[in-house]
Amino acid sequence: MQSFQPPEYYMPYPARLNPNLERAREHTKAWAYRMDMIDVPQEGVPIWDEHDLDSHDYALLCAYTHPDVDGPELDLITDWYVWVFYFDDHFVELYKRRPDLTAARAHLDRLRAFMPVEGDITETPTNPVERGLADLWARTVPGTGLDWRQRFAENTKHLLDESLWELLNISEDRVSNPIEYVEMRRKVGGAPWSANLVEHAVGTELPAAIAESRPIGVLRDTFADGVHLRNDLFSYDREVLDEGELSNGVLVFERFLGCSTQEAADTVNDLLTSRLHQFEHTALTEVPALLDEHGIDPAGRLAVIGYVKGLQDWQAGGHEWHMRSSRYVHEGGSTETPFLDGPQGLGTSAARIASSLLATAPQRLRAFSHRPFEPVGPRTVPEVHVPFQVSLSPHLDSAREHHVEWAHRMGILDDVPRVWDEEQLRGMDLPLCSAGLDPDATEEQLHLSADWLAFGTYGDDYYPIVFGRSADLVGAKVCTERLKELMPVDGPAAVVPVSPLERSLADLWERTAGPMPVEYRREFRRSVEAMVDAWLWELHNQLLNHVPDPIDYVEMRRGTFGSEMTMSLCRLNHGSAVPPEIYRTRTIRNMENSAMDCAWMINDLFSYRKEIEFEGEVHNLVLVAQNFLDCDLATGYRLVHDLLDARMQQFQHVVDIELPALCEEEDLGAETRAALAQYATELQDWLAGILLWHQRTDRYRDENLRYNLPHAPAAAEEPAFVQRPTGLGTSAARLSLG
Repeated sequence: MQSFQPPEYYMPYPARLNPNLERAREHTKAWAYRMDMIDVPQEGVPIWDEHDLDSHDYALLCAYTHPDVDGPELDLITDWYVWVFYFDDHFVELYKRRPDLTAARAHLDRLRAFMPVEGDITETPTNPVERGLADLWARTVPGTGLDWRQRFAENTKHLLDESLWELLNISEDRVSNPIEYVEMRRKVGGAPWSANLVEHAVGTELPAAIAESRPIGVLRDTFADGVHLRNDLFSYDREVLDEGELSNGVLVFERFLGCSTQEAADTVNDLLTSRLHQFEHTALTEVPALLDEHGIDPAGRLAVIGYVKGLQDWQAGGHEWHMRSSRYVHEGGSTETPFLDGPQGLGTSAARIASSLLATAPQRLRAFSHRPFEPVGPRTVPEVHVPFQVSLSPHLDSAREHHVEWAHRMGILDDVPRVWDEEQLRGMDLPLCSAGLDPDATEEQLHLSADWLAFGTYGDDYYPIVFGRSADLVGAKVCTERLKELMPVDGPAAVVPVSPLERSLADLWERTAGPMPVEYRREFRRSVEAMVDAWLWELHNQLLNHVPDPIDYVEMRRGTFGSEMTMSLCRLNHGSAVPPEIYRTRTIRNMENSAMDCAWMINDLFSYRKEIEFEGEVHNLVLVAQNFLDCDLATGYRLVHDLLDARMQQFQHVVDIELPALCEEEDLGAETRAALAQYATELQDWLAGILLWHQRTDRYRDENLRYNLPHAPAAAEEPAFVQRPTGLGTSAARLSLG
């Protein structure tokens, strides 16, 4: 019996079937036998027999997800999916049912040798997983570009390596929090890998100039989340009840929300729907502008169109296959499973489209129907638990005076329209935040840190006032590009600063990046660009009155808060003590992301009334949670507070458990270990300092809100459509140079 009643799925695309299905079935069975995947136990453990392969019907999956490819391409793609599902089941049987981390790591490490980006495979395969990968790699990469091969190899490695994350969770009996789960599931679930194969299937590769841009990344991520969340709904019984798996979205929400399995399944389905809505929103509103901005030629545009269509085909076909494959439905035929309620058979998937559109319309409409400037009234922020001791720099008073003098010198306090005056700047007390973020900073370093906070917070306030009130998205884009040109990696800036915003960035860039080596300067510039691009993203949403999708909001909020810039500077301050590949590990990324999320969630809790009632904002996680779950304000506050606690616990878990384990696994030297330990301490100072600042600043005090927001409408006025979003902006900037 199914553990929950299947929800109404959102699926706006009809599934189509490739006419080469039978050919692919015959070919892939013969290939699986040649690779020893059928009836060949591994280390004495049976993995698959012929009935498993036939009943799972991976050829049907590929015929649905790639309906337009020719016979040979369908054969190749089907073999890839047979391999990836065999890998998954092989890993479950040999390493998950009786957790064996050492053997699992050795198994995964060897697989890298069978995916050379350049050159030939030199290792000899010793088991079906290695044999299949070697064969497929040799058949796939000829004729592909280096950029595609690098992306495909990286995504394949993620798919393989992050299986260890699932295994570690099982070993520790640990269920991840929702944010961690979505991030990690993208890698272990393999959908980004599938997106690479979509490029291969349509016969064109994404232009390298835009392959790593935000819009293409969002298409890839929303596709991945849609595929994985759908799979979690179909596979809950198989994974959780049979295999003892802890990495399933339904289980994650069941534990986090403390709700029933049915309620958790409904929430996962709502998130799946939201991600597909985000896919469509990005494809329609962001991708066309991206193509124009980069001057993509007709061939490149056709490649992007083919890619988007291919991802849509995959979503529709993947859904159809899940409803038919015995991997997820009960033995004995489709009539025994509630997943097959409604019309069935080829062509009838289109009959479900109208039903799914109607069922999910309220969720789509809520995202664009928020009424700005809704009265909120005074709010008591729940107690925030940051278990780290705060200490302050002895140079705080000096920084306060320097900070005001610098703002006057840059023209920030004299700009028209007026964003801040001196009394507001002093009341915000951004140097207090810097003094807590970096208590060991020299006087010069603390001055620099406070000035970066002023720039980031000012820019976050400036965009909505200057560009939002006039709906001047073109002007905002021009401003953003000019800011980027004021951060030269080598040589002088391409433009002369003409506004207080530009002058302040030019000054900060010279003081901060000037002493850096070129390669450090390039990395730092990317992190600042992420922040200013995020301001543009906020403005675009504001003009559409679009409350963001929860996952998109979380990931972009790290940029609007300046967190990526903070992490970049912290890493650069450690010099070459830590190899770049260590910073790219799952452990360090989880430590950084969980700290980032704790910081901006603190800000969202404190700034809710200011942003929602007085600024007409749509960018606050409390509002995003209310909109997504269609819940009241008290529930939204509680959920954000609980998520903050969960991310704080994850941060502590990484620092206490995963970071020492990483040092042992990589056999890191004493200098590297000390640098990583210092990095963790800096992040702890960062979190403690951010909380202290929020508790003491005047920026969010109810009695100061209307005074501090001279552009806010009077209570009796009809509110203007767009007002400025604020928040700490880049208050996360730890800018120690030594």
